[in-house]
Amino acid sequence: MAAFGKIDIPDHEVEIKAIRAQGAGGQNVNKVSSAVHLRFDITASSLSNIHKERLLKLHDQRITREGVIVIKAQQYRSQEKNREEALRRLHELVDSIVELPRKRKPTRPTVKSQKKRLDSKTHKGQIKIMRKKWVSEPMS
Repeated sequence: MAAFGKIDIPDHEVEIKAIRAQGAGGQNVNKVSSAVHLRFDITASSLSNIHKERLLKLHDQRITREGVIVIKAQQYRSQEKNREEALRRLHELVDSIVELPRKRKPTRPTVKSQKKRLDSKTHKGQIKIMRKKWVSEPMS
């Protein structure tokens, strides 16, 4: 059982496969499978239904349509470090749904800002009134 974060995920629910890493790597790159491909089936996991729903609702590119989290780790040269990195990323994703984000309280405009807005409106109105044509009084 891997216990990185707030939710424990049993090892038998995580499928880890070693693959060859992409990119430049010299003479060793074609012989060693140092990258790790991690798969975690959300629907078949032992997570609670609430956590499963929240995970499936996430709009994350690592979650497939079938409800499987796919993580590829190839940052390090050793397979063990890449395995740890993939598990860390999985736990980071799963732990992100544990706490709900706080609801935003809408801020209200201050009295000063409301007065400033109304003063600006009356000023603009006065400018428009002054633009009207006016008739001069005849001089007698």
